Amino acid sequence: MAIVVVSGLPRSGTSMLMQMLEAGGMPVLTDGIRAPDEDNPRGYFEIEKVKQLRRDTSWLGQAEGKAVKIVYSSLYDLPADRSYKLIFMRRDLQEVLASQRQMLERGGREGSTLTADRLAEVFAGQLQKIDRWLCGQRQIDTLHVDYADAVGKAHTVAGRVNVFMGGRLKESAMAAAVDQGLYRQRSARPLAEGIAGQPALDRMAER
Repeated sequence: MAIVVVSGLPRSGTSMLMQMLEAGGMPVLTDGIRAPDEDNPRGYFEIEKVKQLRRDTSWLGQAEGKAVKIVYSSLYDLPADRSYKLIFMRRDLQEVLASQRQMLERGGREGSTLTADRLAEVFAGQLQKIDRWLCGQRQIDTLHVDYADAVGKAHTVAGRVNVFMGGRLKESAMAAAVDQGLYRQRSARPLAEGIAGQPALDRMAER
């Protein structure tokens, strides 16, 4: 049985997509360790074991037939002897960076020393790399979903996701799970130079 993986850049709408899947009737694999907060009031839908994926894949058996959220940089660590249905979230990079900055400011944390333009270049390069890699992974069936479409055209996106998943989900419930009020950073808003980004993003760039 395939493992459903939801992935993308940080702050690209992966938690929202997990909410949609759960509302549609799909079991999700989470541990509830990371509690909801102002940035993700409906929860993060994470499982800590994902952070150890490179060293420990034994827990993946628990994810068969379920949806699990895995940050894009860890997709390379998925063992090739399993099958996956990957829903990869795409979002305007300026919106991603603005959302990162707001999250860090709320938490009083410092971010990356990279400028906004440079960090956007890093992200773009990482996305190109993962796209090329996915093209060669026969065990991974991929659907790309745009964040803005998921918010503004929730019923349409719910339909696409349902078809991708074999038509067994409740599309109306999936669409109803989308809260347009949480679309708080839009690309029309200007970004300041030296925008903050999670320190971990610098490490991703070096990968």
